[in-house]
Amino acid sequence: MRRLGFVFISFFIAEAVMAWGFYGHRLINRQAVFLLPPEMMFLFKPNLYLLTEHAVDPDKRRYVLKEEAPRHYMDMDHYHPWDSIPRSYPDAVKKYGEEVLMKQGIVPWWVQTMVYRLTRAFEKKDKNAILKLAADLGHYVGDLHVPLHASSNHNGQLTNQHGIHGFWESRIPELFAESQFDLIVGKAVYVKSVSELSWRVIRQSAKAADSVLQFEQMLNSRFRTDAKFSYEYRNGIVVRQYSTAYSHAYHQMLNGMVERRMRESIIVTASLWYTAWVDAGQPSLKQLNNQPVATETLQEWEELNKSWMNKGGGTNCSG
Repeated sequence: MRRLGFVFISFFIAEAVMAWGFYGHRLINRQAVFLLPPEMMFLFKPNLYLLTEHAVDPDKRRYVLKEEAPRHYMDMDHYHPWDSIPRSYPDAVKKYGEEVLMKQGIVPWWVQTMVYRLTRAFEKKDKNAILKLAADLGHYVGDLHVPLHASSNHNGQLTNQHGIHGFWESRIPELFAESQFDLIVGKAVYVKSVSELSWRVIRQSAKAADSVLQFEQMLNSRFRTDAKFSYEYRNGIVVRQYSTAYSHAYHQMLNGMVERRMRESIIVTASLWYTAWVDAGQPSLKQLNNQPVATETLQEWEELNKSWMNKGGGTNCSG
């Protein structure tokens, strides 16, 4: 039993730093590809596997690079009022100092940075950079839509709800996305202001954080511990996990919140890919697919995966 307790703890520590879980991030990027116009499909659809598989690279980098973590969240509850936060990153640095920003998170600004970099990659018709940046951008967009990524109580540690992070964004999608979620969300659209979009989304996420926490507290009071959790095999080991019954009840209480945020993540990801391409002058991508992925890019991905595994990430992966 002591071994099971250890697995339970390590599993939820891993989930606390992986928004949407590996499954969710891969699903968001995969679905986003099919919202693109035909002119972009020449490159994106044949590389669907790479864009899907490498949607999780930013989470792997969290194990390797200390500067990676702040790119995934923003503790909005540390800023009052929200309108006082400068929309320009340099202005925010002047107001708060970079150390404070790194501590509280920078995801809205980082999404804008990634769109800029992707635009430059499209301008250069750099296939390797396009694929890497597009995959990463989808990840950060997904994080932007997760309520607990906009709260300092990111894993319920302040309210004795440890594990709620992975419960909301990983367990619920894994159980219900394929059978119940409607992930057909239209077509990519041009985003006039990436800054405005980023700040609107993070505010929405922050507003939803209280419901994510409060509903689980209410549900917890109605379930016995032996009904709240169950044991199952995952990656060859037995883990204690939120039971299907408890998960279903929570999903119903949230009234489709997880599905809505995932749907919005998909359409925003596709729209920002499209926006970067349009702002780059809509370059032809047809010939890029004939180019093989560079050996250096493949080696970079392999090295990241090895580093992540060596840091213990592979044993905690939920994907």
